[in-house]
Amino acid sequence: MGDETLVRPKPLVEIGGQPILWHVMNIYAAAGFSEFIIALGYRGEMIKDYFVGFQSRVSDLTVDLKAGTIAFREKRHPDWKIHLIDTGESTKTGGRLKRLRELIGDETFLLTYGDGLADIDIGRLVDFHRSHGRIATVTAVRPPARFGALDIDASSRCVLDFNEKPQADAGWINGGFFVFEPGVMSYISGDETALEAEPLSHIALAKQLFAYQLEGFWQPMDTLREKLILERLWESGNAPWRRAPASI
Repeated sequence: MGDETLVRPKPLVEIGGQPILWHVMNIYAAAGFSEFIIALGYRGEMIKDYFVGFQSRVSDLTVDLKAGTIAFREKRHPDWKIHLIDTGESTKTGGRLKRLRELIGDETFLLTYGDGLADIDIGRLVDFHRSHGRIATVTAVRPPARFGALDIDASSRCVLDFNEKPQADAGWINGGFFVFEPGVMSYISGDETALEAEPLSHIALAKQLFAYQLEGFWQPMDTLREKLILERLWESGNAPWRRAPASI
């Protein structure tokens, strides 16, 4: 991501004037999920500052300097409840989740990363999870094409055809957007545990992991090129992940 993440955490890198984290949260909000726990790490204080100052940025204000008061004339903000929890700058993904155990409680919960967007119906994802009755669901996606596919003549080395490799030609990969039962916590030992390593591997071996296969749009934001892809989609007015009118 170049200089983008030298000055701020990746979830605050903007797409269309709003942090990608805001876009991710809107995907859930469109399905009626409005309580969030954000596991903070690198430059987590900036994410805290973003949400603490959220209402003042999006609302009309009256500031009385003499009285030292601020009145919100018109409040325009989503109906979200957000828990901002410091889980350590070096803690791995499984360890972050383990640190949230008490706050999550004994309920089914949803989990995703702060840097990927998808045209996913979260309600259908949850319905699928409930249908199989196991402790974990992962959304399986096709990786986006990153390179052009070359058809090369074996003898002359002449390029006979050049095409972007279709996304559907690729295999399935982890796209985030998990649904978990609290039982997954027992597979995580501590801060040094990456969720994507032993925990999910062992859960799969126990036949407790099912895949919700998403054929539609999915795009991570790992490079500046991918950020520009998301920017162009948002500016077009037809961003695939915008399932409902976005909250302010």
